[in-house]
Amino acid sequence: MRKLVIVAALLVTAGSAKAEVGLGLFVGAPIGLDLKLDIAPRASIDLLFGWSNIPRADRSHYAHLTFLGTPFVSYGESIVVPLRLGVGIAVYDDDAFNTADVAVRAPLELAIKFRRTPLEIYGEIAAEITFVDNFAQNDFFDLQGGVGIRVYF
Repeated sequence: MRKLVIVAALLVTAGSAKAEVGLGLFVGAPIGLDLKLDIAPRASIDLLFGWSNIPRADRSHYAHLTFLGTPFVSYGESIVVPLRLGVGIAVYDDDAFNTADVAVRAPLELAIKFRRTPLEIYGEIAAEITFVDNFAQNDFFDLQGGVGIRVYF
């Protein structure tokens, strides 16, 4: 987990001086605190720390590191609507066995970013494929999704 934060920090320092940092909350599957770090005009790193599915006892703690590219942006008078595609890695634990499992994730994110306010509302759908499952207790393929809000600094 600590290595993910170090990699993200290095990528941010390699980016431009005008890089924005967004901090927010994502609600859905997973649920947690979200940190988005811009590393280029149409590229960013998204970190989320939280819980994958609260009702399920076998998957609780969750974190992901995702590279997001923005292939399309629509500009309005008071809003900007970016469409982001990504690829990343997710790590979650199995409380029943006290092990960590690893998955690849591919999100599709649509956001509404306000021009006059440093605020963004977004929705995300992500496909997740687990490739390290220590006890084969979880589904190989999972579909995640939810909505979030970010404040930019």
